[in-house]
Amino acid sequence: MHQQPLLLASQSPRRAELLRQIGVVFEPIRVDVEERRAADEQPEQYVARLARQKSAAGAQLQPGRVSLGADTIVLCGQRVLEKPIDREDCLAMLALLSGKRHQVITAVAVTHEQRQRHLTCVSQVSFREISQQEASDYWYSGEPADKAGAYAIQGLGGVFVQQIEGSYSAIVGLPLYETQALLAEFGLQCWQSNGATGPELAR
Repeated sequence: MHQQPLLLASQSPRRAELLRQIGVVFEPIRVDVEERRAADEQPEQYVARLARQKSAAGAQLQPGRVSLGADTIVLCGQRVLEKPIDREDCLAMLALLSGKRHQVITAVAVTHEQRQRHLTCVSQVSFREISQQEASDYWYSGEPADKAGAYAIQGLGGVFVQQIEGSYSAIVGLPLYETQALLAEFGLQCWQSNGATGPELAR
């Protein structure tokens, strides 16, 4: 059983908060992985590759540690929606999602030395109609700027959501059930793992 904290190869405050929710002791680290989809890469392959690369990069930075990487994309039809680059991009994404059903795909990977495991979680989200004024006001709230698909279901963007099918936590950024199962394979048992009571366990 691993005694050192998990490496979280992500700067996402949402993923950090989800790990805290299930009592995982972790250390966030920054990794440099280019997030660019290959021309012939399917959406699920793309998001899984990014999660694996982030996890592997974390493990390489601190050999011997268990590293978790994750990535999330929004898929509407055949279009992959990542983080909006500006206001116009955000408004275009929200117009595309308005009144439609889309998929949120989150991949999680865990690496320890030469061993790596990953999984992909697909959830369905249905949006109500969104007016142009609402979309513009939402952009100026600041929330969509760093969110895949230009919205946060756990924040103000939750008002657009009519229905979800699948994992709510995966839509936020990390599927908790699946993540716990992966960590258990590497000897990390969430809140039961090592009796830690440090600041990353619960706050």
